[in-house]
Amino acid sequence: MRFRLNPDDGASSCEDVQRVLGIDPGTVTTGWGVVEVAGGALCHLAHGTIGALGGLGQGRRLSRIYRGLQEIVRRYEPQGVSLEKVFFARNAQSALKLGQARGVALLVAAENELAINEYASAEIKLAVVGYGRASKEQVQKMVASLLHLTGRVQADAADALAAAICYLHQRPFRARVVGALPVAGRELRRGRMP
Repeated sequence: MRFRLNPDDGASSCEDVQRVLGIDPGTVTTGWGVVEVAGGALCHLAHGTIGALGGLGQGRRLSRIYRGLQEIVRRYEPQGVSLEKVFFARNAQSALKLGQARGVALLVAAENELAINEYASAEIKLAVVGYGRASKEQVQKMVASLLHLTGRVQADAADALAAAICYLHQRPFRARVVGALPVAGRELRRGRMP
């Protein structure tokens, strides 16, 4: 499988409490990151990219993304997937290709019966940096700080880790809402992690 793990891949002292796979889909590079929360603390498990897709046709790129994400799900066994919602793109061709990569990510989540959580870019930045219009560099630095990572985190992997962190930050609030609204709670539980 052609994906790169960060140098600290594997060993973690976290308990398996709530584990989320963040995905930043792209047809040239797809970023991914696995984060879990244990005792209220965020814990980084792994991150990387599925890359080297530039010289391939679109079908082969999507196949590599699919196989890479399936391997990551098999290896880290997340309970859910978190990714950025579709945004409006000026270039229709780029938007179509991004939509295809997102579709592959959603397919992997559905095939593995994982909860799917999508957030607007501003929502992710607000949860991670505290400012919805933060720059990519600010997101990278804050992700590294929150997860106690040393060295530079590649932008696509940082975006994926940020999506996972966003979900884990919102999880306690969502659990309170689900518990407080019994009728709505049943609806919110369908396909979502409380």
